[in-house]
Amino acid sequence: MRWGDPLLSEVLLGGFLLLLTMLWTGLLAGAGVWHQRFALPTAEPRTLPRLSICIPARNEAHQIAACVRAALSTDHPDFEVILVDDCSDDGTALVALDAAGGDARFRVVNGTPPAAGWAGKPWACARAATEATGEVLLFIDADAQLSRTAASRAAAVLLERRLTLLSLFGSWRLESFWERVAIPVIGWFVRGVTDVEAVNTPGRREAFANGQFLMVHRPGYDAMGGHAVVKAEVLEDVRLAQAIKQRGGALGLWSAPWAFEVRLYRSLGEILDGYGKNFYEGMGRRPHVALGALLFLALSSFLPYALLVVVTLSPQTMLTGMEAAGLWQGWIAVVCGLPLAFRFRLDRADGRSGALAWSHPLGNLVLGAVLLSSVFRVRTRWKGRTFHDGRAA
Repeated sequence: MRWGDPLLSEVLLGGFLLLLTMLWTGLLAGAGVWHQRFALPTAEPRTLPRLSICIPARNEAHQIAACVRAALSTDHPDFEVILVDDCSDDGTALVALDAAGGDARFRVVNGTPPAAGWAGKPWACARAATEATGEVLLFIDADAQLSRTAASRAAAVLLERRLTLLSLFGSWRLESFWERVAIPVIGWFVRGVTDVEAVNTPGRREAFANGQFLMVHRPGYDAMGGHAVVKAEVLEDVRLAQAIKQRGGALGLWSAPWAFEVRLYRSLGEILDGYGKNFYEGMGRRPHVALGALLFLALSSFLPYALLVVVTLSPQTMLTGMEAAGLWQGWIAVVCGLPLAFRFRLDRADGRSGALAWSHPLGNLVLGAVLLSSVFRVRTRWKGRTFHDGRAA
């Protein structure tokens, strides 16, 4: 066989299709059980110490009311809710106070501009921790809506397992077309490349946390310096988890789609900017990892469609005989359909209808655009603040 020989083309094509068939079949088999495999464990009932729910918020007037009301509805027996208004200019604090309705367990702290070398969110989180009186601190994003039992169940696990940090994957609230198309693809990419078992295993170097729900035991958090150890980071949640594990602290990362719901972004532009500001940072700014991710997307999601077109329109360029063209077309079509079945199963596992499973390739295009923009965008701006290579400028 020589290069350009149709027989060689068939051998290579068959090997490639076999590899993709095995890959997507394996992913499809695991897609429906991920939530169960990594579900937040239960803990024995116990008396829980005081909890401080800390909410850093900058220009979140459009969604802060729902966040505050949900936080105040927790069934934790002894808690407070502290909102740090991070120099908002849209009335975030007033909306939050109105939503609290005079509840004595809620208070607003007027934030100040970040000190030199600090990014805005770590600065606001550090301020919240300073104001908090609880032994357990729960940092949540302003777009998170907690369920009634989320904080108490998580706190019980945190204390029973003697963790320094516990973090959860919740669920997404998706309304616009681009949210429904792209966010599950990007979100599940992040979950898929995170080795949850390694994160939860003491002695392993892997560390991860989701800043939408980040609970810490205060003694360990204070002993390491709190958010000051990640003061300049745009990816402060993951970096905080890494710092804790490097210092011998224990982490817990689990799936709890019932625990909270977030609406991350509302448009394609927000998706590109919001994920783009820290996606490459999450890969450790390693070019080979980004290149590997792009190659995976290209080979597993887009190349099969190109092959289907070529084999259908010009089969003689790749096949030794026309009589087998239909079988090759059928196999390639199956390989093209497996990612759609994978997306359908993910959507169903997340409680969505699966009606947009056909859009999976479009979602992968957005994922690729996010990754490319994150790699080549040295300076980024988010909520009026500038970051350079993932750190406060």
